[in-house]
Amino acid sequence: MEFEYSEKVRTLQARIEAFLAEHIYPNEEELFAQVNEGDRWQPVALLEELKARSRAAGLWNLFLPESEYGAGLTNLEYAPLCEIMGRSPWAPEAFNCSAPDTGNMEVLVRYGTAEQRKRWLDPLLAGDIRSAFAMTEPEVASSDATNIETRVRRDGNEYVINGRKWWTSGALDPRCKVMIVMGQSEPDSPDRYRRQSMILVPLPHPGVIIKRMLPVFGYDEAPHGHAEAVFDNARVAAANMLLGEGRGFEIAQGRLGPGRIHHCMRLIGLAERALERMCRRTMGRIAFGMRISDQIVI
Repeated sequence: MEFEYSEKVRTLQARIEAFLAEHIYPNEEELFAQVNEGDRWQPVALLEELKARSRAAGLWNLFLPESEYGAGLTNLEYAPLCEIMGRSPWAPEAFNCSAPDTGNMEVLVRYGTAEQRKRWLDPLLAGDIRSAFAMTEPEVASSDATNIETRVRRDGNEYVINGRKWWTSGALDPRCKVMIVMGQSEPDSPDRYRRQSMILVPLPHPGVIIKRMLPVFGYDEAPHGHAEAVFDNARVAAANMLLGEGRGFEIAQGRLGPGRIHHCMRLIGLAERALERMCRRTMGRIAFGMRISDQIVI
């Protein structure tokens, strides 16, 4: 495989790096400060301003490979851009390229009906709403999604959802208007990979209860965070089913494949920035009469 960056990618890299240098890095402390003012789970005003700037600069929705909606980049072309965005925890959302919205938009592009795309994809692409993805469960080993126990039962023109999910990122965000839920619709199917379905649940919903936001390594990740959610006889229209009953695993592979690349590249970018900062620190810190960078252990 050829990994040499195209001229298009190199141009976008330079533009994104310039945007971070001018707008993201100088505002990071203020962004964190705004989170800690008042209700920590509300949208951050300064970030909304930065989103308007990136959209005006033509750096909006760069993901969505092989789609009429995105920038026409392949995953190979988008990966190095994702790496740069990952250098700041604020940058992905500023470009409307943050999880779980990116994966959910990919699902709607690939598997949604025209009506579903109009209702949820269009406002997601515009950055007017946010979304959540509910797959992992606390009671089972969800690394093997065939263990998922949440039930999605057909009842006339509706589906009734019952179950418990966690690590449902962004579910408490007041802009979160739709959640993609994976659950068993055909528990007796002899093919364990045809038992699961994915369905769109509008939010807020009386049958969807956000129990708590879960800390990760001691951090609550506000204002985004990761929720534990309970589905208590949550009824949604049958038209909200994605692709058809029993096709949840098919959708999951289409969604999670690109997402794994995005996550890895963002974390590489963050790790590179941390290493760079550490190296600068060793050049400036004096201990025992010499720079740390000149000492053998370093």
